Amino acid sequence: MITWDDFEKVELRIGTIIEVTDFPEARKPAYKLRVDFGVEVGVRKSSAQVMDLYSKEELIGKQVLAVTNFPPKQIGPFLSECLITGVQTANGAVTLVRPDAKVDNGERLF
Repeated sequence: MITWDDFEKVELRIGTIIEVTDFPEARKPAYKLRVDFGVEVGVRKSSAQVMDLYSKEELIGKQVLAVTNFPPKQIGPFLSECLITGVQTANGAVTLVRPDAKVDNGERLF
């Protein structure tokens, strides 16, 4: 169990995917993403193993929920600056955690 204070330390924010490129060096099929989290956080890079359910074109403009206060993590030749959240389906594909309605980039989950 964690405390409420522990949970409040995690910055879960909404951002909009603005760029998607292939990530052929990844061990599992993945995309490289650039996500706009608004003025306070800015644009961050991440990778996402979501190729089973999403094409590059349909990801552009989608809002996602991400952890923005983890330290950067080196993933092969790529430096990830945030963690995009997703949930595995029964067959192992990853579906993104997203808001039902458009919200401002950078808004926090509370």
